[in-house]
Amino acid sequence: MPLPTVEHETATRLTHSVIWLHGLGADGHDFAPIVPELVAPEWPGLRFVFPHAPVRPVTLNGGMPMRAWYDIVGVDLTSRQDETGMRASISAVEGLIARENERGVPDERIVLAGFSQGGAIALAGGLRHRRRLAGVVALSTYLPMQESFAHERSEANAGTPIFWGHGTADPIVPLTRGVQSRDVLQGLGYRVDWHTYPMPHSVCAEEIVDMRQWLGRVLAD
Repeated sequence: MPLPTVEHETATRLTHSVIWLHGLGADGHDFAPIVPELVAPEWPGLRFVFPHAPVRPVTLNGGMPMRAWYDIVGVDLTSRQDETGMRASISAVEGLIARENERGVPDERIVLAGFSQGGAIALAGGLRHRRRLAGVVALSTYLPMQESFAHERSEANAGTPIFWGHGTADPIVPLTRGVQSRDVLQGLGYRVDWHTYPMPHSVCAEEIVDMRQWLGRVLAD
């Protein structure tokens, strides 16, 4: 059964989709308000799909149930990674991509985006996806499951553009974690459009402007 979603369409004739994954404890409504300030009038018709992650206990938060793409055990993010949960979420995202295909949007016109936990799944899932995507947006995040990544990554998305924004004062996903992940990807030849901002674990106006410019280029290809 596909994940429940919040959806926003920018036109009556839709040619592209953006699947946007929220962060830990949020839901699909979290980034929906960003659409009007992100979208330019000259862009093609877009369907924004904001899925709700499943509710699950999160160890780091005392086992409290909340919407999460996977469990988090330690503050360093990489100790005892919940690979089972991550792969289940990647599979769920594959289902969302397939649904966009059924609605007439091919893979190469789909952007996969995510913030924090959602960004980790966007990177891990998007770069493993077997057909080329239009692009990947990674906000305040890191690349999980790095040990298996080089072996499992998809050649189809080896040249897919990646927008990465990260706060220099992020206490949740430290900048060093983002930099290390970026370096891994660049070392494998990925095109990472890297940006830092003087902010904590959040999104800022300057970042939205940069993302808008990047998305405009990606949607025009």
